[in-house]
Amino acid sequence: MNELLLSTAESLSLSPRMLLFILLLLLGALVYVLLGLLFERLHKLALHSAQVWDDIVLTSVETPARCSLWVLVLYLALRIYPLTESLHLFIARANDTLLVFLLAWFLHRLIRGVEDEMLGTHRGEVSSADRATVRATAKLARIAMWALAALMVLQSVGVSIEGLLAFGGIGGIAVGFAAKDLLANFFGGLSIYLDRPFTIGDWIRSPDKQIEGTVEDIGWRLTVIRTFDQRPLYVPNAIFSQISVENPTRMFNRRIYETIGLRYEDADKVAAVVQDVRKMLESHEAIDHERTLIVNFVSFGASSLDFFIYTFTRTTVWVEYHQVKEEILLQVLDIIHRHGADVAFPTRTLHIENVPPEPER
Repeated sequence: MNELLLSTAESLSLSPRMLLFILLLLLGALVYVLLGLLFERLHKLALHSAQVWDDIVLTSVETPARCSLWVLVLYLALRIYPLTESLHLFIARANDTLLVFLLAWFLHRLIRGVEDEMLGTHRGEVSSADRATVRATAKLARIAMWALAALMVLQSVGVSIEGLLAFGGIGGIAVGFAAKDLLANFFGGLSIYLDRPFTIGDWIRSPDKQIEGTVEDIGWRLTVIRTFDQRPLYVPNAIFSQISVENPTRMFNRRIYETIGLRYEDADKVAAVVQDVRKMLESHEAIDHERTLIVNFVSFGASSLDFFIYTFTRTTVWVEYHQVKEEILLQVLDIIHRHGADVAFPTRTLHIENVPPEPER
């Protein structure tokens, strides 16, 4: 083999190392073409597959695999020529670093592909809460992957990561004390992404704090809320681990709970009014009849005979709810008037005792 290489190099007026270098480049080009044909064939097979993940993996690995081929070819080509020990060590470490980078690049592309697939329009309607969770999980996966890749690179170039990790542990304690609030806000944002008490576009309010409005953005430190007077409210994420949060956006229904008083002089009409109001609500198309519906006479008020309405609307939209409530209350008022009754208002009756005059003396 060596004789054939030497005779071929001599016939081409080339040095044996130059000929070997050219042959290595030609072999790399041939493998590159074959690799392209292989991936093309695999892509065609993946298109006919019922699964989408095989195509994502192929797309993610294709470009890093092609680059890895040329890294290997370059490494072997440099090994042909006699180099000093230190230079050989440098080339080996550079090769390891490039391979680690290419592996991290493949994983980065894979995570991005999975994220795009999970949020693709072909999957239909995806709730904003699920979108936030997918994006947060993908972001954390990329951060963890690149941090691990950085440690592997440091290890490959000869840096002892044991000391670095030990220093990082001590430094982490110091940084933890110094950046306590920053870390609290970070983990508060992480808990929002994982627990999903609310997401972008939700209307939230807190009974513990004066916080109410629509969520515009959830960051790693702050959550931006647009209040109803259109002012931006910036809330540190750590606050949400200490307070109760209501999310009216996720309501199934809105409640109508009203107490209505009739005059005492309409006592004989109370039962009929209550019965007709109940029938009206049971047939009303805007009322959710699978929820609790109560219309009952409940108390003798100071100046009225009180009955109450307890029911739920189908809509949860604030404006539509008030339109439905207005319509129902007007119908209740019409029922009261049709029975010849009326709504009571606070009254007082003054009884004057007729005392006979004292006899004259």
